[in-house]
Amino acid sequence: MLLTLSLPIINPNMTEASIDAVYIEVGANVRLGSKLVDLIVDLSAAVPHDCPPISYYRLLTQESACLRRIDVGRGGSIAPGTVFALFSTDPEESLDSKPARQIRVSVAGIIKQEEWPEF
Repeated sequence: MLLTLSLPIINPNMTEASIDAVYIEVGANVRLGSKLVDLIVDLSAAVPHDCPPISYYRLLTQESACLRRIDVGRGGSIAPGTVFALFSTDPEESLDSKPARQIRVSVAGIIKQEEWPEF
């Protein structure tokens, strides 16, 4: 069975997200809880804020599958609802059939760990 991955709407004011990290490669098997990608959501253009309007999120799988295609890499931007990856439950499955549904994922807010400069 083919499964798609599209960018979920994390915040109703977001217009896009940037890919900060990609943790899987084409052909890799993922299992429950596997890290897929880290996202940066910048709301500075959408609504005024008193604090930095940049948030970080991680998409994690909630089922097992094999990554067959990914259409965006680190630094790329995608809009909510855009399909950017294709998975299959069988690694040998033909990619010619129509995807059955979305792969189940969870979204976790993360705190970006920047490296501190040396003084």
